[in-house]
Amino acid sequence: MDNLSLILNEKNIAIIGGGLSGLTLAYLLEKQGYKITILEASSRIGGRVHTVEGKLGTHLELGATWFSDIHVKLVLLLKELGLKKYLQYTKGTTIFQTKSFEPPQLFTIPDSEQPSFRIAGGTYSLIDALKNNLKRTNIFLNTRATRISLMDDENVLVEADELSLNCEKVIVCIPPQLVSSIQLPVQIPSELYMLLPTVQTWMAGSIKFVLEYESPFWRKNNFSGMLYSHTDIITEMYDHTNYEVNKFGFTGFLNSSANGISLEKRMSNVLRHLSEFWGEEVFAPSAYFDKVWNDDLIVFNNQIIKMPHQNNGHPLLQKAYLEEKLYFCGTETSSQYAGYMEGAIQAAMRVANRIKQAP
Repeated sequence: MDNLSLILNEKNIAIIGGGLSGLTLAYLLEKQGYKITILEASSRIGGRVHTVEGKLGTHLELGATWFSDIHVKLVLLLKELGLKKYLQYTKGTTIFQTKSFEPPQLFTIPDSEQPSFRIAGGTYSLIDALKNNLKRTNIFLNTRATRISLMDDENVLVEADELSLNCEKVIVCIPPQLVSSIQLPVQIPSELYMLLPTVQTWMAGSIKFVLEYESPFWRKNNFSGMLYSHTDIITEMYDHTNYEVNKFGFTGFLNSSANGISLEKRMSNVLRHLSEFWGEEVFAPSAYFDKVWNDDLIVFNNQIIKMPHQNNGHPLLQKAYLEEKLYFCGTETSSQYAGYMEGAIQAAMRVANRIKQAP
């Protein structure tokens, strides 16, 4: 039916954005007895957690991947959900290219006191685990919120594509810069409007790539799989072997200038770059994927960004508005570890606690 308008009259909490922060928040609020509705603009949940599967079944990360033991809330959540962590492989020789006219430097990185970990089964297993634990939450995909307004009965009306939601509270869990695409109530202070375009979205503009191989040929020559380069298409890269050590590959980041060429050309240049170190074996991957993080689910209009993490954790993003009816969440709102999975979880915990204490 065209222009369908579905009014959900049962009082509940609306969450805009089905990424890690939004799903964690729903998980926490359900424990407080709330009914939740998540509005997600894309065709999938997870946000910047984006795991794809190679032809051989390898879980390949195009989004959030690493964490450490200092990310305490994430580690505790993984334990609570029954998920395992495992060490990022770093053993062997690392390659560092500093100048195009000089041979690469080869060195061994000592074990870190705070090593990096990955999630067994892929980062998306965290998203799946959160979703599977939601019992009183409805998730609407391909549903972009367009307007938030305060109603006469002091409830909040959230309007989206072909759906309107009457709710007690609304929590915005998308990157703050994207909030500018939503018409907010007139009661919102002007300084918040001015702030939103200046909040840097972590991963925005990054190009992440993954490769899948049948065997870890770099390991047999005692290479760690780590590469850092100032001279070519790959800027940094890491071994992407799974928890069971039976699926293999690489993941890393490309020079931002690679956005100007096609996916096929990016793949060709990546393989050429790696062939400098490992020869012909490089040219037979079972899968290649990359992701340019610059779509309208990441950035909106012109960014006013001068530095990494600019205005992340800003006090205005941590306030409640409309008399405790409107909140902002998401990793960029966190005062600690903004941009990381830990920041997303800490932001969700902050908002859940604030709602629990609200009158």
